[in-house]
Amino acid sequence: MRHPRERRGLDRRDFLRASAATALGLAGSGSLLAACGDSGGSATPTSSTPATGPDTAPATTEAPATTEAPPTTGGGDAPFQLARPHSPVTLPLFDDNPPPESGLEPESGPLRVYNWVDYLWKRKLKEFGEEYGVEVELTTFYTMDEAITKLASGAVEFDVFFPTPDRISRLVAGKLLRPLNLGYIPNLANVWPQLQDPFYDVGSQYTVPYTVYTTGIGYRTDKLAAAPGTLANPYEIYWDEAYKGKTFLLDDSREAISMVLLKNGITDLNTEDPTAIEAAKEELIALSDLVNVKVSAEDYTKIPEGSAWIHQAWSGSMIAAPYYLPEGTDASVIGYWYPPEGGGAIGSDAMAVLRSSKSPVLAHQFLNFMLDEKHAYENFAGYVGYQPPLTSINPDRLVADEVVPPHLATAVVRPSDFDRGYQELELSPEGQILWQNAWAEFKAGV
Repeated sequence: MRHPRERRGLDRRDFLRASAATALGLAGSGSLLAACGDSGGSATPTSSTPATGPDTAPATTEAPATTEAPPTTGGGDAPFQLARPHSPVTLPLFDDNPPPESGLEPESGPLRVYNWVDYLWKRKLKEFGEEYGVEVELTTFYTMDEAITKLASGAVEFDVFFPTPDRISRLVAGKLLRPLNLGYIPNLANVWPQLQDPFYDVGSQYTVPYTVYTTGIGYRTDKLAAAPGTLANPYEIYWDEAYKGKTFLLDDSREAISMVLLKNGITDLNTEDPTAIEAAKEELIALSDLVNVKVSAEDYTKIPEGSAWIHQAWSGSMIAAPYYLPEGTDASVIGYWYPPEGGGAIGSDAMAVLRSSKSPVLAHQFLNFMLDEKHAYENFAGYVGYQPPLTSINPDRLVADEVVPPHLATAVVRPSDFDRGYQELELSPEGQILWQNAWAEFKAGV
């Protein structure tokens, strides 16, 4: 893996799940659709298989250990469906926004990629450009709200975009994404079955997966009296007064509130029940007095430098954390807990072709390129640190290749984690406001 200190500027990890309270973020699709306008065109019926390309059968997954409640909508009428594992969504197709026809040659470029900061190895862009004889241009963003605002304005045009599943339905409703022709993306077959045909985009009509990660507890093994995993309820460690001033939560409204929900046995991390959100908010507020809790997106540096002994963390960040240790400090001081039986918070990012693409066939070829086993693995191990969900990448290989230290094998994401884990998904506009208001009240006292 590339040494993280070699990176410049703000790190992708700082913004992986950023959900800053902006007008677009709060109102969700309302602002997005207003910005995009209605370009006409009626939705055509769709099925659970792609309109073009190979058939993709729905994945068979093991039932979670606990039952997730049906999604709530907060009483509002969102202009898009809220996808849930037990309520899959087949995204609409529009007759004025078709996928590219089959059998076409790739365009001459350039290929314009719009991605998070430091979330794609530039060497891979160079290799793709050399293979197809085209120029590749990379433009980056820091938050999904920033990216969607710019795309919806129509002032920028790109070919490839990296959305998160909690925004895909509204991006499709706003006609910002172009449907895929999976005939150009045979490497989708390399992906875990449950993400070849994901519930948030049945048939992979608009997206293919890029990376996966879990959200757990990062900690200093040399500072804690007991590791989180030894506690009856590991999430209770955030409330331990022995670690006052050394306890951090992720600076992210969805992640922090979701942690409290999981602690309380609530597995619907997309609930819009005001009572549940209010209770979680009050527990977070109590942490300020109890342990002087702090918020940070720098889990990958706070733990190794010792300013945090406990930090809510993303798995990819903990894989990189040993590189930030002071010289002479053994990597074994960094620990990462995620429920060994599954059932924690889990997430993913996706790749898509934009409707504004001037090179849609070339863009499809790039998605296929990034799902190639060699390129996906090298992008992960050589630079990004966040794991692509490919069947060829297994925990033993990651440890053997020294991409992941043996004691941090808990940070490796497995297909079974997605079967049993709980994802933070799209909320209704009203639900988004409910969560953000609770978060804002908590942060005002931190």
